[in-house]
Amino acid sequence: MQINVRGKNIEITPALQEYVDKRLRKLEKYFDTQIDAQTTLSVVREDHIVEVTIVINGLILRGEESTNDMYASIDLVVDKLERQMHKYKTKINRKLRQKGKKGLSEKLADLGKEEETEPRVVRTKRFIMKPMPIEEAILQLNLLGHDFFVFTNADTEEINVLYKRKDGNYGLIEPA
Repeated sequence: MQINVRGKNIEITPALQEYVDKRLRKLEKYFDTQIDAQTTLSVVREDHIVEVTIVINGLILRGEESTNDMYASIDLVVDKLERQMHKYKTKINRKLRQKGKKGLSEKLADLGKEEETEPRVVRTKRFIMKPMPIEEAILQLNLLGHDFFVFTNADTEEINVLYKRKDGNYGLIEPA
């Protein structure tokens, strides 16, 4: 496991570096391949924030926690990532057992346009988009804990947007 630790508004001491390494190495048991873990430790006022992003075979696991103690934040984010890995493995095993059965329903819905008072870009993210089936995109959306997920559809080879609807189902936006 390759662990990269960086700090914002905090100096990364050898003790902090060692603690992050020790706690994240606990996650190695879930992986068969070499993985990269990007860890950012930051302090904003009295909040100690830990963000960890792990990329495994195109799958992104992300956890963020904030407490008044940096070590407690590290512990909480590792626990969160461990739960995500358990959830991921369970879903993959279930998917393999149900192979041959019909997959998830692919209902399409329109995403309403929201008007912004001041349209501006406040954050830019870049990531590699590997082709994946819709079921894998749903899994990725749930693992990240986001409301939407942009991916390349393996069936159509086009960029799609998957989003979580208020009724608990999913919507898919495809180019016309």
